[in-house]
Amino acid sequence: MATPTYTSTTPPPAAGGGAPNTPVAPGFDARFIAELGAKADGVDLVHVDLTGLGDYAIGLPENIPLVWDGKASRLIALKAEIEAYRFKPSHKAGTAQVLTLSSFIALTNRHKTDASVVFADTDWTQPSFTAVIDYHPKELEPLLGAIQADNGKHRIHYAFPLSDEWKAWIEQDGKAMSQLDFAVFLEDRMPELAAPTEAEAIALERDFSTTIATPSRLVQLSRGLKVNVSSQVEDERTLQTGEGQIKWQETHKDGDGQPLKVPGIFLLSISPFKAGGTVRIPARLRYRVSGGKVVWFYQLYRPDLHITDRVEIDLGLVAKETGLPTYEGRPEMSA
Repeated sequence: MATPTYTSTTPPPAAGGGAPNTPVAPGFDARFIAELGAKADGVDLVHVDLTGLGDYAIGLPENIPLVWDGKASRLIALKAEIEAYRFKPSHKAGTAQVLTLSSFIALTNRHKTDASVVFADTDWTQPSFTAVIDYHPKELEPLLGAIQADNGKHRIHYAFPLSDEWKAWIEQDGKAMSQLDFAVFLEDRMPELAAPTEAEAIALERDFSTTIATPSRLVQLSRGLKVNVSSQVEDERTLQTGEGQIKWQETHKDGDGQPLKVPGIFLLSISPFKAGGTVRIPARLRYRVSGGKVVWFYQLYRPDLHITDRVEIDLGLVAKETGLPTYEGRPEMSA
């Protein structure tokens, strides 16, 4: 490695020869020591020339200003003193936290450079996108022909905040509910229920060996559950169609006591993330008899697959809208 040289702002002493401001060798160089010794009682500005360091000089200034304190016989770095007067940062740093995918794309487009990239953590439980604005450029340093590096400190992060409706369905997934509670839950969440297409109905009924419910059928189911909320179960069995059939011993005056057919599966169309795209997720509809009453619950089918698909679709949208390369993983440098 080449060695830096030192240049004083004042001419060296006549002894030893050499013109004023002539670069001198560092460290134990006799001329440099003699020059500093001649100023033992004063303060002098000294420049360390770094242009001779070759590849090691990448990212460094051409010279470093230091102060020689003759009384203390030491060199003082000026960087901290100069930084105290800075009123704007020397480079962009920090991580912006955005709440929607559209904001992530817009802010990334505002700051992106030719070196910017997007990393995606596709873990379905905690997915996220991170745009690293000042990522390592892939071009060679024009003068030295060496690979450049950058700080990777300016970032935009989108953590896929969950929507309220998705939180509601996840919170109750697999949990037993009383008949009245389940009926109220279905009515409150009607906007997220979806009617299956013909192709979806055929595929789901084939794969799950049961019938699929439309939203209107689930409305009828919830109303039927409310009518029979204080009734005792008289009979419960499974039909060949895969439907459950429950018959109550009616105690309400407005009930007709007819058996209630229960489908085995229904379909959700829901946005898992705030202001994000929707996914269609099947949910099994379950019940069991306990103490003469029916306990209800549902089970979302493989939400990991559907959430991962949504994240990958969104990642493709980011690549299209920003024109930046995307990678599944995390950047190598810390923020």
